[in-house]
Amino acid sequence: MPEHLMIIGTASHVGKSVLVAALCHIFAKVTSTAPFKAQNMSLNSWITEDGGEIGIAQAVQAWAAGIEPTVDMNPVLLKPKGDRLSQVIILGRPAYDRIAGDYYESVDEMRGVVDGAIARLGRTYDLIVIEGAGGAAEINLYDRDIVNIGTARSINPAIILVGDIERGGVFASLYGTIALLPADVRELVRGFVINKFRGDYAILEPGIRELEELTGLPVFGVLPYSDLAIPSEDSISIADKMMPVPERPAGSIDIAVIRLPRISNFTDFEPLEAFADVRYVPLDSDLGEPDLIMLPGTKNTIADLLEMRERGTAERIIDAAARGVPVIGVCGGYQMLGAAIVDHGFEDRATEIQGLGLLDVTTVFERYEKETRQVTKRVVAGGPIIGRIRGETVTGYEIHTGETAPGNQTPVFGDDGAISESGLVFGTYLHGLFGNENVRRAIFEYIYEKKGISLEDVSFATADVCEGIGRFAEIVEQYVDIPAIGALVGLDTL
Repeated sequence: MPEHLMIIGTASHVGKSVLVAALCHIFAKVTSTAPFKAQNMSLNSWITEDGGEIGIAQAVQAWAAGIEPTVDMNPVLLKPKGDRLSQVIILGRPAYDRIAGDYYESVDEMRGVVDGAIARLGRTYDLIVIEGAGGAAEINLYDRDIVNIGTARSINPAIILVGDIERGGVFASLYGTIALLPADVRELVRGFVINKFRGDYAILEPGIRELEELTGLPVFGVLPYSDLAIPSEDSISIADKMMPVPERPAGSIDIAVIRLPRISNFTDFEPLEAFADVRYVPLDSDLGEPDLIMLPGTKNTIADLLEMRERGTAERIIDAAARGVPVIGVCGGYQMLGAAIVDHGFEDRATEIQGLGLLDVTTVFERYEKETRQVTKRVVAGGPIIGRIRGETVTGYEIHTGETAPGNQTPVFGDDGAISESGLVFGTYLHGLFGNENVRRAIFEYIYEKKGISLEDVSFATADVCEGIGRFAEIVEQYVDIPAIGALVGLDTL
């Protein structure tokens, strides 16, 4: 039987997913280790080698453990579509759309899916590091919570509770969560980790000692605030990115990502953040004077396109393109760039609407199934940007419904995408595109030359995800009592 260690939190965005990734990285050095999250709600997802869709956080955690992600690591994924409606992905495949109340009526089915997935992982790995979801003390959901309470009761893991001190009230949130947990789950909690600390530890220490006395549980460590080169788990992270960016030298690059209401896989643009100010622009805001506009993916292309039109963003993008500002659309953003979108009732409702008209393509939604696969494509388009790497290859992954038929325009990557005659507007279904160094190089060389910035000694390489995880794991080992945590799951050699 495998050992199980579970990381739960006082709230969303307290650092559960990155701590699980770090622990997977650390423990995988001494025993076979895999991550697990029973149910994830996120529009940032990843496609496994066999074409299954899971939350990107579990993919990152698997890479941290040095293994390939599988659908058993995140057996249930909920992708919000708006108005309390979510698409339910079960074991990597879209099953159905459900409103919240109806979904909870299927909780027994979901428990069976979750139990089967973690059992299969346990036949391969000696240690399963489990991530909870949101705040663990959701007392209104205890009878139907499969990801925190349900998982804890199913396998009786050693539990660590994480709190975020940057939000304020960390001691109250840790103590309150413990107090509100059901008694049988409370007994499984072995201690705490405090995350995102920026201050003087000597001032914090008396509170730590009192928390330990009140609960009888140790604080295993206090992690400093860290900027991590790790893909964001979900849309909560966009709020951090929408804060004012530090001042850059004159001539710095400005990229405007349209902040769609149902934005998905915005992790596509994170590899660009090392080289530019990447701004997530709300629909009711002016675009400013960007060097590049990005239209991201969305869980509901038609609804977001209609909102873009209502708030004037669509017209602002069209005007910017007419002035020669490059525009790149990914997935749903690619669909929006076209002439028209026709839905036979599979994405939203039966309708036909006009696109932005910047590309001669039409998208049709006529089936519920998705295209989900990892791909390698050759660059076939020309133009002042992407033509710089014509003939080279790129890698990425597809997650989309709808079929896009090109008109007379050239594909961009193999048989994928379309590009305008100017070469300054193009769209693609390839998520992860900007993780390719050659694509980053093509984009920034064009912008640098246009702005008269020297390219001498400039590199567009970035730290890969595993390197970012490794650096955070080193921080965790420095500030957290890893031997004590290892001892909870029978690892005495750390």
